[in-house]
Amino acid sequence: MLEKIAKYIRSNKNIIEKSDISPFVQRINGNSYKSPRIFSDIGQDSAAIKNNNNMLTLITTDRIKTSYIANFPLGAGFSSILVGVDDIYACGGKPLAVSIIISFKDQILGQKMIDGICKGSNLFKVPIVRGHTNLKEFNELSSTVIGEIKRDEYISATNAQDKDDIILAVDFSGKVGRASKLHWDTVTYKSSEDVLNKRKSMNEIAKLKIVNSAKDISNGGIFGTIMQLINYSKVGADINIEKIIIPPVLIEKSYNLETFVQMYLTTSYILTAPEESSQEVLKIFSQHDMSATVIGKIRKELELNINNGKDSIKVIDTYLSNKIKIIEQ
Repeated sequence: MLEKIAKYIRSNKNIIEKSDISPFVQRINGNSYKSPRIFSDIGQDSAAIKNNNNMLTLITTDRIKTSYIANFPLGAGFSSILVGVDDIYACGGKPLAVSIIISFKDQILGQKMIDGICKGSNLFKVPIVRGHTNLKEFNELSSTVIGEIKRDEYISATNAQDKDDIILAVDFSGKVGRASKLHWDTVTYKSSEDVLNKRKSMNEIAKLKIVNSAKDISNGGIFGTIMQLINYSKVGADINIEKIIIPPVLIEKSYNLETFVQMYLTTSYILTAPEESSQEVLKIFSQHDMSATVIGKIRKELELNINNGKDSIKVIDTYLSNKIKIIEQ
């Protein structure tokens, strides 16, 4: 199993795509205007802008793939809200409002996209306050979500520290999504009270200031998200794959660990925390009906290793330039 998971990580297109984007991000970062009001930007789930009080304004932007829009327009509209909202919660913040850019060639498809957007807006209780439309030319959808948080409560995605525990938190109450067998849906069929209660776990953790870093699990799955976090934090990680627990619903459907780690897990987070804080973090997630466990350790050496409690494999070297070196085996 170690070799299979290592092979998957090395060939994960979402990791490779993130690495390919890095030179463009660096070019923008190196040539665009810098403001003293920017609290955090590149590498964060949500960038943060300083205000005159002790609050930060949070901002995150996402684009939905055109192929997903064409095949699942309702889901695409809903996802445009979900992904941004979860970026805000991942840093401990609270979403305030959404702006949408939408374009569609077909009126029926467009109406389904709009229905999905409104469903997401109502479920997560975030208003649509601005937007731009372009009809009859092409299918496009992107969203920008604005949020806020107290400055001293902000959880960075780039601050994992040597010897931190790595915590995986997952909502076990879910089902396989309609769009893909690798989509763990924990939101579309639930009440606002339920989905918001689970996300408020991150607000509580932020207020207690007991973690060093956090990210919501992206379409790169558990390891893709870990790679992003350690890359931007300029650290490495050791992960015990035996500590990764698969939701019982998926076990009943014959999902194994190799498949589970590839899944896009909604309502799920990777966090790093000092060892003395980890149990408190796990307790908070449990109080919000989430399953959380320590799955590994942050290390100062710039590499990702996986183990099963006995054997260990060095999977990937990471570098300060945010490039990734694949270890051939």
